[in-house]
Amino acid sequence: MNMNSEESDSTNNSNLNSNNNSNLESETKNQELQNISPEKDQSVNKDHVDTKANQALESEETGSDDERELEDLKETSSINAPQTDNEDRTDDISNDGDDDTRSYTTSTDAEDSSDALEDPNNLEKMILSTGIRVGTPIKTKYMSSFITRANPEGLYILDISKTLARIDVAAKFIGRTNIANVAVTSAREYGKTPIEKFCELTGARGIFGRFMPGTFTNPSLPKYLEPEIVIVTDPQADEQAVLEATRAGVPVIALSNSDNITSKVDLVIPSNNRGRKALATVYWLLTKEVLKKQGRIKSDSEMPMTIDDFEAKLVEELI
Repeated sequence: MNMNSEESDSTNNSNLNSNNNSNLESETKNQELQNISPEKDQSVNKDHVDTKANQALESEETGSDDERELEDLKETSSINAPQTDNEDRTDDISNDGDDDTRSYTTSTDAEDSSDALEDPNNLEKMILSTGIRVGTPIKTKYMSSFITRANPEGLYILDISKTLARIDVAAKFIGRTNIANVAVTSAREYGKTPIEKFCELTGARGIFGRFMPGTFTNPSLPKYLEPEIVIVTDPQADEQAVLEATRAGVPVIALSNSDNITSKVDLVIPSNNRGRKALATVYWLLTKEVLKKQGRIKSDSEMPMTIDDFEAKLVEELI
């Protein structure tokens, strides 16, 4: 009897201990859940706030992007217009600007044009309307420092301030040289008329048509030249002239677009070197600055020719 009583007491004590342990575990879990719950609430609230903040930031960024795109689209409003020549794809991209720009560029009043040339704001507006800073969809490491951004159409935009600064440097360089020893060439069709006008006004020597290999390196050729400076319209299209000038130790000035390789060029003038109006503008600006350095003109209004005079004419315009 005593043995059974002891076993029963032992069993009861064991059950009590088990129940107590279960209650303790339950209380501990409840307390842990209570402790965790506020953290979860805080985490949820924090995630909610972060989400709202991110949405607000995205909204602001989207707004600024939209404004930037609208500005770019205004500059390049005629990008989707049909072109008659692949070489002229980026020409006159910005020609569909405001009415003031169009009226200025098409004005036939000589006195008004002279006044506009004296106004830096009108001159800058006119220059930008020619698409001079609109590059290609490709950029090289050589030209990346001259690029400000890409527009919504995927074309790289060149820094116009650097273009004008380089034109001024080139004009000073040319002005210290005997202009008759400056050779200018262009394999691009749209570059020939601007070069003709540049040579006509400054006295430089133009090389037209196919560039004959050996022109700068083979003295036995009838058209052999020993230039002091060589100006090319495109480092790739005029590669032969660049190579021979480099071999002869002659400095090269090149109009270079966003996709050009300029490793053999001594002075880069970043610009659209494909469009008719853009090429005419660059050579007009260079001619104007060279004439100033030569002392032949003192102001922009004294330029004897306009940008339109420098522009190559299409076949249908000649008929």
